[in-house]
Amino acid sequence: MFTKYITAGLVGSALLATVAIAQTPPATGDRASTPPAAASDQQAFQGNWRASKVVGLSVYNEKNESLGSINDILMDKNGDIKAVVLGVGGFLGVGEHLVAVPFDKMKFVNEPVAYTGTAGGATGSRPASPTTTGAATSASKSNPWYPDHAVFNATKDELKAMPEFKYST
Repeated sequence: MFTKYITAGLVGSALLATVAIAQTPPATGDRASTPPAAASDQQAFQGNWRASKVVGLSVYNEKNESLGSINDILMDKNGDIKAVVLGVGGFLGVGEHLVAVPFDKMKFVNEPVAYTGTAGGATGSRPASPTTTGAATSASKSNPWYPDHAVFNATKDELKAMPEFKYST
């Protein structure tokens, strides 16, 4: 009785193996033979920015005065970015005034802010590093996945005078 089961198992395995061997390989032009483009292929996305890194970028005006930071990115249903929400003023998010500005009015810069000042830093500008001696300096940071900072042509007072952006619930 036991030999019948062993024989049936071997015959069944042999039949399954012949079915697998009998399959023809796909043609070279067949869709199944070409691997799909990898979603993580860095070359396919070269020059794009990570939204998670753009949120939080420091925003300066053209005089290198700190205005605040990007708190959010607003896009339409097609994925096109329409506006950025800037946080102006406040301390650690408390008392911060949110304003939405058109995305096309923002300028993104890859080079770090060049600033002048002494070890204490100048009011309204990026703080000076401890090694600053009064000459123009800049930190060296180059990352292809996000810019160093954003520039918006306004003063902090002009932004605070704009209507506050509120998320509808």
